[in-house]
Amino acid sequence: MKWLNYNHLHYFWAVAREGSIARAAEELMVSQPTISIQLKELEASLGQRLFDRAGRGLKLTETGRIAYNYANGIFSLGQEMVDALEHQPTGRALKLSVGVLDVIPKMVVRQLLQPALGLEEPVRLICREDKADRLLADLVARRTDVVLSDAPIGTAVAVEGFNHLLGESEVSFFAMPELAGRIKRGFPHSLDGQPLLLPTDHTELRRSLNQWLDSKRIHPVVVGEFDDTALMFGFARSGAGIFPAPSMIETTMKRELGVRLVGRAEGVCERYYAISLEAKLKHPAVKAICDAARRTLGGRSSS
Repeated sequence: MKWLNYNHLHYFWAVAREGSIARAAEELMVSQPTISIQLKELEASLGQRLFDRAGRGLKLTETGRIAYNYANGIFSLGQEMVDALEHQPTGRALKLSVGVLDVIPKMVVRQLLQPALGLEEPVRLICREDKADRLLADLVARRTDVVLSDAPIGTAVAVEGFNHLLGESEVSFFAMPELAGRIKRGFPHSLDGQPLLLPTDHTELRRSLNQWLDSKRIHPVVVGEFDDTALMFGFARSGAGIFPAPSMIETTMKRELGVRLVGRAEGVCERYYAISLEAKLKHPAVKAICDAARRTLGGRSSS
């Protein structure tokens, strides 16, 4: 019987996912020569070439594609075993790894994740904030249990995941007290010509707000655009301008930032999704998050 070296296979799997030895070495935190040697030994043991050169990167041969499909199944099954064992009541904390889209306000994330920390079983929460493509890659590689997003997985993304709608929130405008006092009367048309802080235009919220402002023929002065909502809130606290945030955190915003409500953008909603690799959620903490959000925000599951 020919035995397979699973360490070699794991290195091959990483290179196939990342598309180059350099990126795989960075992910695995080993040297490039180490990976090259492991690949050569795997190819020698199989008697087949697994990669061809493609510019500065690598592409899978037909044999490599077959091996990669098997490797996906092997390591996915291994991760399922680890997850199943971790989710058993052993007296240790239950690990919950969450990928968070960086445009979701931290206060919203805190509110959505809080139910996981309220379980009888202790939970060790691990949060990673990043862009959608990298978070989904981590999800596929099972480095995270769930991804919190402001949009479902699109058809253009090659990820076979499931979108669980947690719910939606209306959107409100806030400002520091002096500015809010001047703008509140006559809202929303009082926004015309006023300094506005907004998320960048690649976000779902920005696109919705642009349409809302255009529909009402309101032309504010956009003085800042931000990927990071915490940074936007920081500028708002300095009095730089008016800014939008989900209405679900109005009370928290007033208490923690000292801002005042200016008004609500009627018809504009921000939606939140939990994206997983499974249609039926199994992780107890993920289920707690989804169940609590749906009770308060009225969401549902979808594929």
